[in-house]
Amino acid sequence: MGSPPAPAIPAPRQTLDGLAARFATRAAAHDRSGEIATENLDECRAAGLLGLTIARRDGGQGGGLRQVVDVVGRLATGDPTTALIMAMHFLQHMLVARDSHWPEAARRQVIETALRDGALINALRVEPELGTPARGGLPATRITRDAGRIMLNGRKIYSTGSTALRWGTVWAVTDAVQPRVGQVLVDLHAPGIRIERSWHQMGMRATGSHTFVFENVELPESALVDLRAPEQWQGNDGALVTGHALAIAALYDGVAHAARDWLVSFLHARVPTALGRPLATLPRFHTLLGQIDALLMTNRSILDVALSRAESRDYPGTEANLAKYVMTENAIRAVEMGVAAIGNPALSEDNPLERHFRNVLCARIHSPQGDVALAAAGRVALSPEE
Repeated sequence: MGSPPAPAIPAPRQTLDGLAARFATRAAAHDRSGEIATENLDECRAAGLLGLTIARRDGGQGGGLRQVVDVVGRLATGDPTTALIMAMHFLQHMLVARDSHWPEAARRQVIETALRDGALINALRVEPELGTPARGGLPATRITRDAGRIMLNGRKIYSTGSTALRWGTVWAVTDAVQPRVGQVLVDLHAPGIRIERSWHQMGMRATGSHTFVFENVELPESALVDLRAPEQWQGNDGALVTGHALAIAALYDGVAHAARDWLVSFLHARVPTALGRPLATLPRFHTLLGQIDALLMTNRSILDVALSRAESRDYPGTEANLAKYVMTENAIRAVEMGVAAIGNPALSEDNPLERHFRNVLCARIHSPQGDVALAAAGRVALSPEE
């Protein structure tokens, strides 16, 4: 799995478009099998993408959120499941690059294995009882000390990239009287870790978002990368909230663009005998494409404003979450309109629109969910003015 060092500049647009085109040829097969497209990940490694958000001083490209959003959105037009695995890797390295809590030994290990071996990382946070930590609560995954040994026990569901990952930042709590909660860096090849193949969803099937089970996994002291009192986590991850919201928005916007482009090709190719000319010549389909393009144009405008605000470091997380909500609802609506317009061919597994439709609906289950984003924005709007 060794790959050359990351190039000094992000991959050019034609490289990303070439990757997406090749990913698209494999997407249907991986959707049906539910297996991660490891050949896509290998191509991302070969293109030097794994160093995108690693700081330049550490040998990476030093890319920021704008670069992440561009790469993720473009890759998603070919295969959003690969794009999601890469997005989570990019966001975790953005966190590592700016987080002062991480011990240097752990930080170097994650960075060097990414650049040298193409090692992937993701946060493992969600649990069966807890749900997503974004809604509050302490995890059941626990860190204990026994005769000087640090042990980890618990399970994490919806672990995107599972079998392809080398590292996981596991959300866990200590067993002290006054518990601390936070991130534990885990080598996912360590003894005591197993994967339950539990990901059987309708869409985004090839993300491999299975369940990790940790049974008496021994950790070094350096693995306790960021543990704090629970209340100290409030308001401490604004940059990550913004990055996650906009990367997810860009990903599902990419799905909608892929669906739109397929629809255009279908309307040109479909020539009903009763009509004698392509469906693309009918005014009602002109109106349809105008409506779809208006939704996607709105998304581009929202994303551009959001990225500019985020780069100025004056962008509230509530607004980033609203951007994700509006963009993903627009993406869903754009695909739904295409499905409704062409009938049975839209729901045939022989056509990619059916897969795009299932995939884009998954936007609603990604944090922040719509109710959380709307309620938070409403609270801000109705809070007393200072």
